[in-house]
Order: sequence, then structure tokens, then C-alpha cells
Amino acid sequence: MLITFIGGGNMATALISGLVNPPRAHLSIRVCDPNKNAREHLERTFAVPTYSNAAEAIDGADVIVLAVKPQTMPQVLNELRGKVKSTQLMLSIAAGITVESISETLGEKQAVIRSMPNTPALVGHGITGIVAGTFCTQLHHQQAEEILAAAGEVVWLDDESLMDAVTAISGTGPAYFFLLAETLAAAARKLGLPADTSDRLASITCFGAGAMLASSPGDAEELRLRVTSPGGTTQAAMVVLEDGEFRDLVFRAAEAACNRSRELAIK
Repeated sequence: MLITFIGGGNMATALISGLVNPPRAHLSIRVCDPNKNAREHLERTFAVPTYSNAAEAIDGADVIVLAVKPQTMPQVLNELRGKVKSTQLMLSIAAGITVESISETLGEKQAVIRSMPNTPALVGHGITGIVAGTFCTQLHHQQAEEILAAAGEVVWLDDESLMDAVTAISGTGPAYFFLLAETLAAAARKLGLPADTSDRLASITCFGAGAMLASSPGDAEELRLRVTSPGGTTQAAMVVLEDGEFRDLVFRAAEAACNRSRELAIK
């Protein structure tokens, strides 16, 4: 499979990093980026051929990964108009860009898959929501999953409108998690612990808890109950969080992110 990345930013770099190593080292990768420094960096780091001209870069590609900023997408799609075959898979990792908006420019029968990766993909532990357009074949599904799995897990959706919910949970979710770690560290300082110890306790505790949950997906409640002894310290903390309507606060935050994603979507 020959893959051309249009754009060489952080998310593209994360995917390329996973694709050039076993078990996916058999894949061929090209990158098109107008920035000379970015091209040189990718060439040095991954030994991949780079291009400044999109038409050259996509020639013969099986998959074209649209890894540009949302505001740049209309310009990029216009440059690709008439140069892309309908059977070439257009795999978008740009936030808020709908399948329809890509098809309107490239052709209504264009094979398009839209995805929403999150920032932990940068360390190989991301999760990506993905939805396929009408004219995608089973092969296109397999190609997209192989590429995106290089940076973590993949979950398929049947309804593109649910991508806003994915954005609110996994796309925005790392910020919720970082805020929790930041707040725990601040609490540790307030309780008298040194700053460096506070930061380490908070970050490694969050990391360890996340690792436990990742190995038992869907068992968050069970894991919480397991560490909450009746009348103990954890229960005292849980009472405060429940009284403060912690659950409702998180729901309202996710709802706000989902609504904002709908507002920002480029149709």
C-alpha cells in the first residue's frame, strides 16, 4: 500500500512514526508539505520521500491522508480537484471536515473516510473515531484501519453526526484528564508536599489508574468501588465529589464541547 500524507504536522508525524516500523514497515509512504524545513525533518527522521507538489505526491497512491489544518482544507481540496481518482481513498484526520465537504470538491463518488484521532496518538496510545463515506469498499475500510491503528485503537461509527460526540469525549478528553492531574498536584502542594513531589504523585497516579482502566475497559465503576472502602479515606473524598455534582459537571463540559464541535464543523 502506497500512502501519501498531505501535511506533515504533529498528527501526521505520529502516524508516520508508527507506519515506518514493524509490523507495518512494508508500507510505502510519501509526504507533501509546502514547508521546506518540515520536509527536511521528515526525510531525516523517517527516510521517506517528500514533495512540495501535491499532484506528484499523490500519483499512484492508494490512500491520501489529509493531515492539514481545517482552515487550510478548502485550498488543499481545490488543488487536488481533478487529480484524484475516485478509487483512491481520501482519509481525513482534520477536525470538523465532513465527508460531504470533501466529496463536493473532489466528486460525489469519491471514496472518503473521516476520522478523529486524539493527542495521545503522539505517544502511540491514541484512540480514533472513524466513519466511512458511501462509496468506500471493504478494502478502503481495511486500509484506513491499518493506518490509524499505527497510533492506537480505532472505533468505527455508522453515523457521521456522532463524530461531534467523539470530539467531546476522546478529542477533548485528554484536557479533562490533564486538568485533573493539574488540580491534584495543586491540592498536594496545599497539603504541604513539595512541588516536585506533588507533580510526580499526581502524574504517576493518573498514569497508573489509566493503565489499569485501559486493561479493563468498561470497568471504571468496578475499579472505583474496589478502592473505595466503606468509612475510609477514598469514600470521604467521593462524598465531597458527589456533593459537588462532579458527574454533572463533567457531563456539561462534554456537552459544551459537543455543541461547539457542531458549530465549528465545515459542511
